[in-house]
Amino acid sequence: MLHQITGQAKKHPSLIPLFVFITVGGTGAALYVLHLELFNPDVSWDRKNNPGSSLANNPEPWHKLGLNDQYKFHSVNVDYSKLKKEVPDF
Repeated sequence: MLHQITGQAKKHPSLIPLFVFITVGGTGAALYVLHLELFNPDVSWDRKNNPGSSLANNPEPWHKLGLNDQYKFHSVNVDYSKLKKEVPDF
């Protein structure tokens, strides 16, 4: 397939930016999905301690987050270390 792409790029040089943008976009999408899989609190890779039928015994993974944990990919004007707790404990 790479041979076909290089052959088409040699015949039609105007296709080179298209191939570059498709490659960069695909790589960026793959890296973002990898980031979500590894660092998102909604994703749990632990099958044994994953929430089962009883939530009291096995809490959701996102319940383990503290108030000062940053879970967003990018936060504009939020300093998580200075946040105060505004919700009650359950």
